[in-house]
Amino acid sequence: MSDVDQDVKFMKHALRLAARGQGTTSPNPMVGAVIVAKGKVVGSGYHKQAGGPHAEVFALQHAKSKSRQATLYLTLEPCCHTEKRTPPCVPDIIESGVRRVVVAMRDPNPQVAGRGIRQLKQAGIVVDVGCLKQEATKLNEIYIHWVKTGLPFVILKSGMTLDGKIATAKGESKWITGPKAREHVHQLRSRVDAIAVGVNTVLKDDPQLTARLSGSKGQATRQPVRLIFDSRLRIPFTARVLQGIEQNPTAMVTTKEADPEKVEQLRSKWVEVLVLPQKRKQVSIRRCLQELGNMGITSVLVEGGSELNASFLREGLVNQVYLYMAPTLLGGSNAKGLIGGLSPKRLAEKNTVSNLHIQVLGDDVLIIGDVKSRER
Repeated sequence: MSDVDQDVKFMKHALRLAARGQGTTSPNPMVGAVIVAKGKVVGSGYHKQAGGPHAEVFALQHAKSKSRQATLYLTLEPCCHTEKRTPPCVPDIIESGVRRVVVAMRDPNPQVAGRGIRQLKQAGIVVDVGCLKQEATKLNEIYIHWVKTGLPFVILKSGMTLDGKIATAKGESKWITGPKAREHVHQLRSRVDAIAVGVNTVLKDDPQLTARLSGSKGQATRQPVRLIFDSRLRIPFTARVLQGIEQNPTAMVTTKEADPEKVEQLRSKWVEVLVLPQKRKQVSIRRCLQELGNMGITSVLVEGGSELNASFLREGLVNQVYLYMAPTLLGGSNAKGLIGGLSPKRLAEKNTVSNLHIQVLGDDVLIIGDVKSRER
């Protein structure tokens, strides 16, 4: 096996380890580490949760003295700053005596951004960067987007018919898709920081908006923030999203049009209430995402109705779509479509979806794609 092939082999191992932290490391990235001596893995680890030890720490503890003169494979540049809950990893790597470090990609965090690599080189360690960079970038696309833009990564999710309908004219939508698709949705929920819906969805369906995993996957280790867009705070206090706040945090996003007394009543129940500026007589979506990003929320799953979907797309703030399509046709110009609002006048105003991935879930089909929004 060539040196390049060996690097790829062990970096793939590190990437698989890193992926185990999906849904538990936010706002930190997912990171995997593998230590190899004489062609054999002598230590490995991954970042399990925010505030806990980093992948390098676990791997070095596992390898112990075997790390001397070994090669360390990292899916992301090691940290070197102290403005966080855990100590920097670079000093531990230097102290371990590893001879070479292979890094998949640099950390875009301005507090790192090449400084970790530079410190390793200054200590006499050979550092190679770029092995499986594309795969590492895809793994941490949410973290990278949040660091670079300050905004959460937005996933628009919907269950729909083949002709793009998400509900009948009277609003009936349970259930368009089958049990396997719905189970997959709960897995997706368990991996994001927040779930967003509009108040009309709450008034019509009274959803729980929690991640409920079944079978061997067990319970979600944490629940996403339930985010309700409600410009005038029409939500009733009996809504299920306002229950169990201790285990299932909830945030209301509203405007100055809301009753101040109701704002304070909600806050007294430990509900986070964000009073934000308006745009088109609704909450400013961009301003909301800016606030969420500042709060450390790195990803939002939009499960709203057609109007909320339209608002996010209109502002060019959707990064990815998860479309669960049932093998049915509903028809009717008055049925609820995936995207509400007014249609663009020109095809040039479309949103392009690329990098399509198709997965069969029972009788349904899931289409995942990256959204390239038109220039605003």
